[in-house]
Amino acid sequence: MRNSKYTREFRDSSVQLVINSNESTAKIAKDLDVNEKTLYNWVREYKKANNIPREARNSFSSKNSIKETAEEENKRLRAENKLLKQERDILKKATAPQGHFFQGAYFAKGTL
Repeated sequence: MRNSKYTREFRDSSVQLVINSNESTAKIAKDLDVNEKTLYNWVREYKKANNIPREARNSFSSKNSIKETAEEENKRLRAENKLLKQERDILKKATAPQGHFFQGAYFAKGTL
């Protein structure tokens, strides 16, 4: 095996993310900052080692072929909305000025 810049643990968790996620492999690769072909190779090797059949290229994925009921869609959208609100709040806190506010006036930390 070649000397890899990625640990075995990282590779395994990346493969599990691809297999168990509804996201595309390309999006996951981009999110993890890994070359897309590299991640595809890891998944292919994992499936080969564990005798997991590969999905046909031109067939629809079983994840996409199942129709969501309105209730399931609402549940999924609520979870996504909750996540987006958390991300928004984190960004708000990260971009907030680092001074003090009193009745609408801004004071730098050292001026009080």
